Amino acid sequence: MEKIAKDVGDIQSRLFDHRPVVNAEIRYFVREFEEKRGHRESRLLENLNKAVVETNEHMQQTDFESMNQQLSDVIKRLEAANHMAERVQQRELEAQQSTQLQVNMERLKDEWAEFLKEQQKLKEAVDEEHAMAVRELSTQYSKMKKDLTKFSPI
Repeated sequence: MEKIAKDVGDIQSRLFDHRPVVNAEIRYFVREFEEKRGHRESRLLENLNKAVVETNEHMQQTDFESMNQQLSDVIKRLEAANHMAERVQQRELEAQQSTQLQVNMERLKDEWAEFLKEQQKLKEAVDEEHAMAVRELSTQYSKMKKDLTKFSPI
């Protein structure tokens, strides 16, 4: 029974005790990145940092004035472009208003022509009524004149 307990203990330690495997992996990792590479990454990072600092100092001194000049040139160009865009927009608005005005003028001409036709029809109707009224009055007066001549002593 002791042998079985000892074998079960060995199997359990092999299955569930991961410390030896983890320790071996940690040693390998440390050896790979510290011993073999010899702090190569930190030296590379330091060299890059120095290069960036030197470039910044150089660029700040020499290019600050040129960047300032270029920015003022860009601002002037943007203002000119903005002014041109406003002019184009104004011309388009004027052209649109002009075409709108022409459309309105054509519509008003058509309405005026229709109004004149209506007035002509109304005038003809009034003239016809007037002519009929004149005929009726003429007939009535001629009847009255005949009647008057009948009663007159002549």
